[in-house]
Amino acid sequence: MKAMLLAAGLGQRMVGLTSDRPKPLIEVGGRSLIERHLSALASAGFSDVVINLWYLADQIKDRLGDGERYGLRIQYSEEQERLETGGGIKHALPLLGDEPFLVISSDVLTNIDYSCLKRDPLGPFDAHLILIDNPPHHPDGDFSLHQGQLGRNAPKLTYSGIGILRPHLFQAAHREIFPLRDVLFPLVDSGKASGERWSGYWSDVGTPERLHQAEEDIRAGRCP
Repeated sequence: MKAMLLAAGLGQRMVGLTSDRPKPLIEVGGRSLIERHLSALASAGFSDVVINLWYLADQIKDRLGDGERYGLRIQYSEEQERLETGGGIKHALPLLGDEPFLVISSDVLTNIDYSCLKRDPLGPFDAHLILIDNPPHHPDGDFSLHQGQLGRNAPKLTYSGIGILRPHLFQAAHREIFPLRDVLFPLVDSGKASGERWSGYWSDVGTPERLHQAEEDIRAGRCP
């Protein structure tokens, strides 16, 4: 199974931190966010990674290279304009192939073991999402979870930015620029998405305040 890291965003909420570098290269605990994911993927047995790029793309390519020093093979899907999350995945399909793939938002910090997803838990479903308890900045959540199937009734949990998806979901998209939710919401409504609750460490490092908290969490040993 291939993995895709979403790394094309602007990181606008990070104030001055992303004015001269892409958000995935922000360091927390002495390592960049995206390199933490690469190390975790290699440890979990993944070998092929696709990374989409737009904002300050060359910085990411210069830092990560071909992935050899992480024990990985990295390919880049470069966007000429901002395609958003769903459009970015569609644009990367020629590199991802025809099999289900793991997708990860590169700006989250987590200690999840990706090997639990390498076994491809899709079964009859077209997507499998990792959900977490609702953080303070997203109290209403995204999806409900009942006997492994996702819905949109309360109470809801929050989508972690980590999941497994089938390529055909994006091959059928008629637009080039669209958010991932435009694929996920209809899929959930049709009963074709499964999920599981992750109770380990997770943080959306989306603001300077949450970045500071993540640093504190690493120093306190709450996240390796």
